[in-house]
Amino acid sequence: MVKIRTYFLMNIYWFGLAFVWNGLHPIILPAMLLGLVPETQKNTYLGILTFFGLVIAMIIQPLAGSLSDRHGAKWGRRRPWMLAGTLVALLFLAGMAASSMWFIGIAAAYLLLQIAMNTAQGPAQGLIPDLVPPERRGFASGIKNLFDMGGLVVTSLVAGQLMGSGNPALAIAIIAAVLAVSTAITLVGTPESRPVPQPETSDRPESSPTLDFLRLDRKQYPDYARLLSSRFLILLGIYAVQGFAQYFIRDRLGIPNAAEVTGNLMAAIGVTLTLLVFPAGWLSDCFGRKTLNIFGGGLASVGIVLLVFVQDVTMLYLVGGIIGMATGIFLSVNWALATDLIPEAEAGKYMGLSNLATAGAGASARLAGPLIDLINNFQPREYLGYPVVFTLAAMTALAGTLLLGKIKTK
Repeated sequence: MVKIRTYFLMNIYWFGLAFVWNGLHPIILPAMLLGLVPETQKNTYLGILTFFGLVIAMIIQPLAGSLSDRHGAKWGRRRPWMLAGTLVALLFLAGMAASSMWFIGIAAAYLLLQIAMNTAQGPAQGLIPDLVPPERRGFASGIKNLFDMGGLVVTSLVAGQLMGSGNPALAIAIIAAVLAVSTAITLVGTPESRPVPQPETSDRPESSPTLDFLRLDRKQYPDYARLLSSRFLILLGIYAVQGFAQYFIRDRLGIPNAAEVTGNLMAAIGVTLTLLVFPAGWLSDCFGRKTLNIFGGGLASVGIVLLVFVQDVTMLYLVGGIIGMATGIFLSVNWALATDLIPEAEAGKYMGLSNLATAGAGASARLAGPLIDLINNFQPREYLGYPVVFTLAAMTALAGTLLLGKIKTK
């Protein structure tokens, strides 16, 4: 039996991971691109760059997770991958900081960073299914998401302030330090002592993990396939808002120091998330996952559509709080539901597939960038591209919520 403190130690890694991506994607990267790309095409450049980065994440996460299912070292099958991926990621973070005035350098370092980070993240997702009994996974997932949201809050405040004063190199250096420390704590504090199960056999010819890592047996796991589809749609709506929030604040609301305001907004959302992720995971152990998933998805669609009517910063924070509440409930309980539906022997692969939906949603949402610029350039002073995209985002979140109703839980 894993000790309660190990639940915390194994999940501290997620604080560092959240610190990296919630600092880079909504705050640091958009601010760095201003002045390096054409003003009327900034959403397009940001959208296309992050689209390719998240496509890389879609491929690398389940591949690395699947490989870690099959190959273990003396000190575990997850931790060696986490160590190697993080060490390489630190190099590419340094490269991004050094390239702050050169778009091609930023883009190359960012894409390589995605490879390294997801090499670590894919196997890390197998720790909870490997080490935590089913009846405690809601609790453990709540802790994981608590660290996720803690990383979101802290990095939003730190990165927002530093980018507001024009200091990307220092912001990236702090991100790298937090990632290194959080990874070290998890690697040292997580004993992978459980015997390594072998992947389940089937009647199909044996294939290599390189060919097998994206295969999902829909007939054997139909509800898991529905879960992935619903997760994709709901997060597609949420990420369409998050990905272009800084430019929305700058253009639509006319706020000059948009990076700092974006950081404050993300921190406000993160506080709401932090207050909810842990109790939501715990409540799902008691009352079931499905109802809370549906509530979170529905509330997200409402919050997103309310953004269309935002006129000032105060209203922006209020609506952001609603979206944060919805996201916190949904992410915490959805992760716990995923751990219930996957085959235990292939936890790394299937949790990687869960994040295939996450990264796929993030990547697809970035394709809204060219659409925003296209509509904005028809009416340059109105910036109508943002409300159009936010309305579409609310519709996709609602569609994902309706799909959740078709999932059969145990």
